[in-house]
Amino acid sequence: MSDRRANRSETDFLGPKICNEPCPIERGMRVLGGKWKGSILWHLRDGPMRFNALARELGGASKKMINERLKELEEARLVHREVVSTKPVAVTYELTDFGRSALGILESLAGWCEEHGL
Repeated sequence: MSDRRANRSETDFLGPKICNEPCPIERGMRVLGGKWKGSILWHLRDGPMRFNALARELGGASKKMINERLKELEEARLVHREVVSTKPVAVTYELTDFGRSALGILESLAGWCEEHGL
């Protein structure tokens, strides 16, 4: 048993502490969590991508789903959308500085999954 668990008091095991605000982990998961968000951010790490190129990289995601997640990431200021041309419409997506700051979290998650065979 780890020292941390050994030092817990009996009251720690009586149930969850109730808080009025979500903890930092919960707030972060609201921004980064959800199907395809992490993958989208990961694929944008090397630079801007056009929508169709990103859709090809994601494979199993529908274009509707990708579009919805990109809108959510844009609203969260993690991704910037730029219209390159209007005829035909061409749009690129790229990480903002804020979005780029999340890459370390994704790298850690990838390492953890590989280490544990997930």
